[in-house]
Amino acid sequence: MGIYLNPKNSNFTDTLKRPIYVDKTMMIAELNRFIDIDNKYICVSRPRRFGKTIAGNMISAYYSKGCDSKELFSRFKISKDDSFEKYLNKFNVIKLDVNSEYRNALDKNNLIIKITRNIQEEMRKQFESITFYDDDSIADCILKVYQATGEQFVIIMDEYDVLVRENVRQELFTQYLDLLNGLFKSDTVRQGIALAYLTGILPIIRDKVQSKLNNFREYTILDAGKQLAEYIGFTSDEVEELCNKYKIDFSECKRWYDGYSQHGFEIYNPESVVMSIENESFESYWSKTSTYAVISERIQQNFEGTKDDVIKMLSGESIDVNVTMFMNTMTDFHSKDDVFTYLIHLGYLSYDRTEKTCRIPNKEVQQEWMSAISVTDDYAVTNKIVQSSKALLSETIRMNADAVAKALDVSHIHVTSNRSYNNEDALQSSIYLAYIYALNKYTIIKEMTTGKGFADVVFVPFVPNMPAMIIELKRNGSSESAINQIKEKQYFSSLSHYSGDLLFVGVNYDENSKTHECKIERFVK
Repeated sequence: MGIYLNPKNSNFTDTLKRPIYVDKTMMIAELNRFIDIDNKYICVSRPRRFGKTIAGNMISAYYSKGCDSKELFSRFKISKDDSFEKYLNKFNVIKLDVNSEYRNALDKNNLIIKITRNIQEEMRKQFESITFYDDDSIADCILKVYQATGEQFVIIMDEYDVLVRENVRQELFTQYLDLLNGLFKSDTVRQGIALAYLTGILPIIRDKVQSKLNNFREYTILDAGKQLAEYIGFTSDEVEELCNKYKIDFSECKRWYDGYSQHGFEIYNPESVVMSIENESFESYWSKTSTYAVISERIQQNFEGTKDDVIKMLSGESIDVNVTMFMNTMTDFHSKDDVFTYLIHLGYLSYDRTEKTCRIPNKEVQQEWMSAISVTDDYAVTNKIVQSSKALLSETIRMNADAVAKALDVSHIHVTSNRSYNNEDALQSSIYLAYIYALNKYTIIKEMTTGKGFADVVFVPFVPNMPAMIIELKRNGSSESAINQIKEKQYFSSLSHYSGDLLFVGVNYDENSKTHECKIERFVK
């Protein structure tokens, strides 16, 4: 058996030796539905550290004739599926990690030739009765095997998009397109392929590769479809089960690593969940394998409206985004929508298909955004507000109303343009941004249903010895009237279960002076 052709199941076997493994084998049952049908070409894209390589190794271990994986899969869900034995180790598998091949190539100009010759060599060893020539393409080799034996192939390509992401020279890219075209756009070769499974970070490149791969079904972080949604990452049920097993705080895990919703599933970053459990520590594991420079580089382009929307997302809001125009490349950015769509694919933003909005998904990723704005010149004031937010929270708890009012003056000026300055949403955004440090200690709820109406902003602590807070906003009124509204409408009633201190914070914004006043009272039960 070979490295590229009919590999063994050792990679997946090693994965199963990990202390923590979540059973995602039913993804195979979904892929089995595509075997031998007309449209049997699948492209699955998702961010780094979301299990692409593990999934590829699992799929290879199941289909490859180079191993016997019945016992390996016997304890997992797929073993109970009707299609399990029908396709188990029944196909010739060609498995190619394009990123590894590219990184390890001493002469990158000859990358495609090197890959082709390596696969040719393994074809000759495994099919000794068939004649393969040096100028045969991989597609030619597949067709020769199929014609001689009737045996079909499953093609698995991991990091298929690396040559796009690396923006390689045109000659190499053209050779790569020819390879893809020969494998996946030939009706002649199609009969020799049972399934093609491509995975990467970016979806299919629309301006250069689309004509080569427009016959692929795409499952992306924008829309993984009902079939594959639960296999993009860990689901909420899976994470809760892990947290219960290892006695980990599920709500804290959710706050750190959740946020990627797909067709009714709450999707968590799988690698970060596993690392947090193994290390018994909630922290940002994202920064250990990626870099906030990706965010900084993109937001520095500062297309119209980018900065305003970034500030809104930093302050906890979702913003509208049009994901349909992005060409899925690293070079063609024409608007803030292109920038945000790109960052969605990389996992730095999450996407709501129903609302057509994006947001910063969780605390782990939020820390990457904080690091990015700290080194981006256009966001110097934003970073200053963020850095001051810890002091503001302390002053609020100390009931220093003047300090709160002054901080909101600065925040409100920064988060809004002159046209939207008096907008109520802008006032709420200024509150979120000014109190962004509070996310380390509070769940912040906007327009919380409580008492006889909706409280503007409620801070519910999830750490001990912190007071809950209700903030009511007024415009051209008074901070006193804001406090009175909290009392009259009994906004505190929904916090009746809370046994700690409770602060009422009334904030009034004067449109003429563009200043805030604040009053803080301690509620005595």
